[in-house]
Amino acid sequence: MTSSPRTPGTPPAPPVELTLLPLGSRPASDEPVGGGCGAGCGCGAGHPDGEAPALDPLECGLDPDLAALLAAGGLDPVGVEDVAHLAIEEDLDNGVDLTTVATVPETAVSTGDFTARQAGTVAGLHIAEAVLSVVCSDAFEVERHVADGDRVEPGQVLLSVTARTRDLLTGERSALNLLCRLSGIATATRAWADALAGTSTRVRDTRKTTPGLRALEKYAVRCGGGVNHRMSLSDAALIKDNHVIAAGGVAEAFRRVRAEFPGVPVEVEVDRLDQIEPVLAEGADLLLLDNFTPEQTAEAVRLVDGRAELESSGRLTLADAPAYAATGVTYLAVGALTHSAPILDIGLDLREADSAEGRD
Repeated sequence: MTSSPRTPGTPPAPPVELTLLPLGSRPASDEPVGGGCGAGCGCGAGHPDGEAPALDPLECGLDPDLAALLAAGGLDPVGVEDVAHLAIEEDLDNGVDLTTVATVPETAVSTGDFTARQAGTVAGLHIAEAVLSVVCSDAFEVERHVADGDRVEPGQVLLSVTARTRDLLTGERSALNLLCRLSGIATATRAWADALAGTSTRVRDTRKTTPGLRALEKYAVRCGGGVNHRMSLSDAALIKDNHVIAAGGVAEAFRRVRAEFPGVPVEVEVDRLDQIEPVLAEGADLLLLDNFTPEQTAEAVRLVDGRAELESSGRLTLADAPAYAATGVTYLAVGALTHSAPILDIGLDLREADSAEGRD
């Protein structure tokens, strides 16, 4: 199955049945599956003795079609699966969903609709599916009504899932926690992208992310129309004020990075206009303008004159975004996209209402 972006209002894709693998198992085929079952998998497939190594069997894969959709969005399916397992394991805490087991017949099957309660931009639908795939004990069917990055309205159904009712209710909160969080980030990013529309300036994120969720949160930024800064400390160098103090100066810090890692991009933080020329003379690829006003930013753009990219950071507000964009700065770095975005309110509504009573 392939996936492509879909414009809101076009007919939804037909229902898709995801055939789930029991935890720690593989399908009968010897072909590798997406989302896991590589070296170090705990399922035992391909092991010389047919025995599983002493590893957690939860490492073994998602449905291949779902894994392909995640990969197409720039996500590591194994990483998503790991997050899904952690979420469910945390919620069950080595036990069972007491309320659901007591109140819902084991064989009951329901359809639930993930429904927007607020207007916003959605992100994380396939991640929610991954959470459900971890908890569902049988195959389940999904019907995708919108795509990540779509703008949605209150009452709009985003995703419909038909599965065992117990599985739906057990996975509901974990799936929603991630879906609401990521959609909140996408919605916040979309507001900045809209404010910058018609200019060459782009909004981008920082490393101020939730531990363990960085890849997912940066994915949500992309869904909202933003761009990503470095994913990790090893992607590129960013010389900030503490590095400057430790090295004895901005230019000296830059020279040390270039000498140690000659092939990596280097961004240098400056907080005064007079620091710009020495860093440019050393060959900086990008300058981070820390707490510059729009007027100071405009002067920095004039001084640099296209010799490097420029990024504004610190005390930026949505209201000021057009003023900064008017200077011609390349990026606005907004940590609040990931560290302060409120969730987008999304709920799961069972079509059999009596089966859903008592959820929190």
